[in-house]
Amino acid sequence: MKKLPPISSDYLIEVLVELLNTPSPTGFAAEAVNLVAKTMEDFPFLSILKTRKGALVATWEGTSTDSPRGVTAHTDTLGAMVKEIKPNGRLKMTRIGGFAWNTVEGEGCIVFSSKGEKIRGSILLTKASGHVHGSQVNELKRDDDNLEIRLDARTENVEQTKELGIQVGDFVAFDPRVEMVNGFVRSRHLDDKACVACICTAIKSIHEAGLKPSQTAVFHISNYEEVGHGAASGFPANLTELVTVDMAAVGEGQTSDEFHATLCVKDSGGPYHHGLNQKLRQLAEEYQVPYKVDIYPYYGSDGEAYWRAGGDVAVALIGPGVDASHNYERTHTEALVATTQWLIAYLLN
Repeated sequence: MKKLPPISSDYLIEVLVELLNTPSPTGFAAEAVNLVAKTMEDFPFLSILKTRKGALVATWEGTSTDSPRGVTAHTDTLGAMVKEIKPNGRLKMTRIGGFAWNTVEGEGCIVFSSKGEKIRGSILLTKASGHVHGSQVNELKRDDDNLEIRLDARTENVEQTKELGIQVGDFVAFDPRVEMVNGFVRSRHLDDKACVACICTAIKSIHEAGLKPSQTAVFHISNYEEVGHGAASGFPANLTELVTVDMAAVGEGQTSDEFHATLCVKDSGGPYHHGLNQKLRQLAEEYQVPYKVDIYPYYGSDGEAYWRAGGDVAVALIGPGVDASHNYERTHTEALVATTQWLIAYLLN
């Protein structure tokens, strides 16, 4: 068995928790991107820049430079925006990303006003009280019209809410509620901050072992993945391969679980590159990285965004198994470590 450099799981979790606690709904992810940039600045061998679109691109010159490879993950998350200030002072929302309203019902949130204020609130049914509305609480459809934000401020009308600085178009971030339990990490937005932490940890492990990538590596941290075009740009023209690192969906009918990394060979956009998939399988087996192989029918990735934008590269997708994706998610440290190991094996070979 080939050996890999040691991985600091403490560092991985530290980076992950800080990222999870940094709000970054799509379109409002600059703070999270800046946090990743700050983390990567600890690695002076990286050449770091930000695209005009706001993504982060870090380049590590490899032992060879003739066939650059890309690795991408995203910092943006599900969220919402203020669609309307209702007559009662509460807020109607429009969703950012693909999730069902019932998955955030009852969650705490922050409204980021255009004036820089942060106003706390809760996401509730318009008829939330069982003592008032009886069976309607169960029967009411969870949709754009029946969910609202109750602000933690004295407001009973449009004018009072506007006085708080809130306007249509303000961003809404859901509370992540990060918790570590018996090696599990449960939180909103493990998709895809877990994989960003894996990338940072892989870089650290390789460097501390006195090694460097076999080919120049381009790390692309995108900020618009949840709406479908995150990594559509930002790569050098001579890129040859792209490994997308994103969560593996766990559930009925899937082979993925919370303790393994997963190779996704097909999703809603069709099959990934067979040759690169085979290369990743071989590396996992050579280095004894625990992995699964799976297909996700309701899933898309940044790698596909680059393909659709005309990227002429081989694309593959790996990532840690995450339960209850686009809900209150959970994974295990073992899956995070396995994904990091797989990344290291890929970068070194």
